Amino acid sequence: FGGTRAVMEQLAPMGSVYQAGTLSGNPVATACGLATLREVQKPGFYETLGERTRSLVSGLTAAATKSGVPFCGDSEGGMFGFFLLGQLPQNYATVMTTDSPAFNRFFHAMLDSGVYYAPALYEAGFVSAAHTAEDIASTVAAAHDFFSSPASK
Repeated sequence: FGGTRAVMEQLAPMGSVYQAGTLSGNPVATACGLATLREVQKPGFYETLGERTRSLVSGLTAAATKSGVPFCGDSEGGMFGFFLLGQLPQNYATVMTTDSPAFNRFFHAMLDSGVYYAPALYEAGFVSAAHTAEDIASTVAAAHDFFSSPASK
């Protein structure tokens, strides 16, 4: 973080306010942060990330639909979420009708296929700029294998 000279002079060692944090001032962390800022400033970065994430969600949805498994998802930028429901829930009561045993089976089948989702039913997922179209395709293929198996029912 940063601020005006007057604000920054309030921080130790010049001022009386102590500030610390994981990797604060670490030169490797700083170099990584600067490299990340250079990447995200490239033209089309966010558009490409959003498209890649949408392709994951639409691929998962298509794989489930093809096998008759209720599934819906949504994404924004690199963040996505999904439910084992026929349509996106609009309230807490509907969210609570999600089939948690089916999610657990999906989670473990995907993990066995080398795909790691957050282990909790309601957590968001994230696609990064490092994920390739091939990564997305192999993830969708693994999901298709699960959705078309008896374990998904």
